[in-house]
Amino acid sequence: MTISIRPVDVNYTQQTWPLVKSYLEDALTKGNDFPDWAACYNIDHVQQYVTAGQWLLLVAIDEQAQIQGACTVSFINYPLHRVAFVTCIGGKLISSQETFAQLKQILKSHGATKIQGSGRDSIVRLWKRYNFEPRNTLVEVLL
Repeated sequence: MTISIRPVDVNYTQQTWPLVKSYLEDALTKGNDFPDWAACYNIDHVQQYVTAGQWLLLVAIDEQAQIQGACTVSFINYPLHRVAFVTCIGGKLISSQETFAQLKQILKSHGATKIQGSGRDSIVRLWKRYNFEPRNTLVEVLL
C-alpha cells in the first residue's frame, strides 16, 4: 500500500474531521495509563485548535484516496529553531521511511527546522527508526 501525506487546508477541516477523529482520539487514549488530571487537552480541543488554524492537520491517504491516519502539529518559535511539535498521530500502516520523508518536507515548507513530540515508550521506540532521540523526561504534579 502506498501512502501519501497531505496537509488539510483549514477551510476543509469540517469536511475532513469526521474521517480523522477516530485516529486522533486513539492517539490521545491508547495506552494512556495516566490519571485524568494529567491530560492537557481532549479531542474537542484538538478540533478547536485545527479549526482555528493554530494546529496543522495532516492526513495519510492510500491509493484509493481513503484516509488511513492523521496527525496534528503545533509550531513553536524559539530563538534558534522553529519546532514542529507532533500533538497527535494515529493510523494504520502509515509509518515508513517514505511517509516520514513526506512529513519532513511538509513541515519544512511551514518553516520548521526541528520536529519534536512526546509519546509512550512504544512510540519512542518506533520513532527511533527515523533518527529521533529522547531528550527529556517529563514529570508533573497537580497543584
